Amino acid sequence: QVQLVESGGGLVQAGGSLRLSCVASGLTFSNYAVGWFRQAPGKEREFVAAVTRSGGNTYFADPVKGRFTISRDNAENTAYLQMNSLKPEDTAVYSCAANYFLTSSYTSTARPDSYRYWGQGTQVTVSS
Repeated sequence: QVQLVESGGGLVQAGGSLRLSCVASGLTFSNYAVGWFRQAPGKEREFVAAVTRSGGNTYFADPVKGRFTISRDNAENTAYLQMNSLKPEDTAVYSCAANYFLTSSYTSTARPDSYRYWGQGTQVTVSS
């Protein structure tokens, strides 16, 4: 049974930082790209960032470029989302997702419906 478990969310002031973790089990983690998505109340789920299975390529949504980084440790079956210079508009539930992509690209990894496995999410709240 595949499981993705996020952690690291919380309440932070604007300008602060958080690091989210996504621990995977039940799959060969190194075969899967990982994406982070977020959903704010009343809004659709939106792409945040993705990392290819080797970690060699990363993709970011425009609102988070230069502030967020994504990485992974395949030996630990874990992916990370480092979020710096947080803004109130970053407030959302953040979820990680995993999928095997024959060929990864921004287009393929940015689509939520591309992903087979999802975590439950972790709440990030940024106060002004």
